[in-house]
Amino acid sequence: MQHLTHPEIFKQPKPDLTVGFLLMNHFTLVSVAGLVESLRFAADESFFSRQIFCRWQWMTCDNQQVTASCGLPVAPTAALDFSQNWDYFVVAGGLLEDTRQSPLWLLQALRELHAQGVPIITLCSGAFVAGNAGLLDGRKCAIHFTTRDEFRLRFPKAIPVIDKAYIKDGGIITCPGGTGIDLAADIIREHCGLVRSQKVLKYLLVEEPAAPVRKPPRNVSEPDVYENELVSKVIEFMKHRLDSPTPLAEVAQFAGVTFRQLNLIFTKCTGYSASVY
Repeated sequence: MQHLTHPEIFKQPKPDLTVGFLLMNHFTLVSVAGLVESLRFAADESFFSRQIFCRWQWMTCDNQQVTASCGLPVAPTAALDFSQNWDYFVVAGGLLEDTRQSPLWLLQALRELHAQGVPIITLCSGAFVAGNAGLLDGRKCAIHFTTRDEFRLRFPKAIPVIDKAYIKDGGIITCPGGTGIDLAADIIREHCGLVRSQKVLKYLLVEEPAAPVRKPPRNVSEPDVYENELVSKVIEFMKHRLDSPTPLAEVAQFAGVTFRQLNLIFTKCTGYSASVY
């Protein structure tokens, strides 16, 4: 295996945040770009792009160039090294053909990283790599809705969720795709402080989420309240079947009501019939 020389930056004092990126072949570019661009803005004063407060390395399984799913070739900046003092180790996946079956040595290396307490981030189908390593058993994990059915078959002990930007559970952080900026801002806020996190969102033209409005306690058993227990239960059921919608007759059976009752309750609580909702 070819060994590349680590840049001189890693001989400098340890920064606030270090991240190792393992790029699987045909990785999804947008989620990786959102994460690393956020790190770039947090890593230096103004926008000089020097790796001072945050540092990262690009690595691949064989230390050779990989190609993103969009066709962009990317060369590693360092040899694959699990022994660095990473604050986070990212497994960036993409097309399932490259993450369904991972090499055994990689799965073992990830298990050892996790045992050492190093948080592991999976991007896109990188969750399949963590699943193959057994790291998602009994844990909630954010996956892309298009992979939900296969993921459930392959990893029945995991708890897949398809409506979250990312989920942290037991030292594993799963991000199903998208830009990864929300995840990056959270990590930067934790390690580099609120000011640098706010800088990232400002420079990337992302609005900070508004503070949640506290609602007075309401009786969720009342049928005219939106947070009706049955309606909430059915909405959650629907969310997990967006890629292959379930016939409403089966939804009603799940809820324990008739089709007509289901539509009446939905119309009263949400203003829409169950089918329109």
